[in-house]
Amino acid sequence: MTEQNLDTIAQAMVADGKGILAADEGTGTIKKRFDTIDVESTEESRRSYRDLLFSTAGAAEFISGVIMFDETIRQSSADGTAFPELLSRQGILTGIKVDGGAKPLAACPGELVTAGLDGLRERLTEYFGLGARFAKWRALHMIGDGMPSRTAIAANAHALARYAALSQEAGLVPIVEPEILMDGPHTIERCREALGEILSVVFQELRLQRVCLEGIVLKPSMVTAGSACPQQAAIAQAAEETVQTMRRHVPAAVPGIAFLSGGQSEEVATEHLNAMNALGPHPWQLSFSYGRALQQSALQAWLGKPENAAAAQAAYLHRARMNGLARRGAYQPDLEKELAA
Repeated sequence: MTEQNLDTIAQAMVADGKGILAADEGTGTIKKRFDTIDVESTEESRRSYRDLLFSTAGAAEFISGVIMFDETIRQSSADGTAFPELLSRQGILTGIKVDGGAKPLAACPGELVTAGLDGLRERLTEYFGLGARFAKWRALHMIGDGMPSRTAIAANAHALARYAALSQEAGLVPIVEPEILMDGPHTIERCREALGEILSVVFQELRLQRVCLEGIVLKPSMVTAGSACPQQAAIAQAAEETVQTMRRHVPAAVPGIAFLSGGQSEEVATEHLNAMNALGPHPWQLSFSYGRALQQSALQAWLGKPENAAAAQAAYLHRARMNGLARRGAYQPDLEKELAA
């Protein structure tokens, strides 16, 4: 696929007023989510839940793409339509998580490196054939005593860049996801410093691996204080710190930045996104790629019961609509109740 095609897909992923649903929870993670609503995690229950989300009428107005897990991209809707085809008919792109998870990094106690490069070229080709048009790889960092180390930053950045180059070779737009865990007592200033260091090295590696920056989407953490920090920053400060960090380290060639929610509540994640877009215009689109922050209300409404499907879809559509507004800096908390009716 040409760079122009990748550019077109990347721009569609961060189209105005739209964002990405991260429905790529592995079987272990989705089990934890289902445990909270007393639903057994089986292949069929997972398929039914994803079917509910993917078939929500009207979601395509606010959702540009969906990231899937390997199991999910091979599943079908209740009427037999393959999930990628179901989404494509609505104008929604299919994405696929391709990393092998975070593993302990040798000689760096407490730090992780993402596995999955072995056999990746062949897997990417298969996923393209199954209907995927973008991919995702997550690099996980913690802030702590001596962390993230230069070793961990370099190792993860190199893996991200290798993955991105292979994805583009296969015709898939790579989502490049350097995440800093919110866990810990670190301040917002320390988060800004760490994320800046990480992004700087990530883009050096992307250039070294000859990745076309116009054909990627960046999915970073927001700049926030750690969840255990006694001084939590206001929404406005976090937005300003995040935008400033992006301006310092993310080239304007990148079409868009789709932030992860990182464990934030639904409304807080929306407020953060809205505050950042209100500071615009920006060199790139500021979008979202949320998992729990798009699904939590829907999951609680569903409870694994078919008769609750309509209520769950309404909850998901409402959350997508709120984030669609936040993409334009037009979200207001009062709209939560007003537009939920």
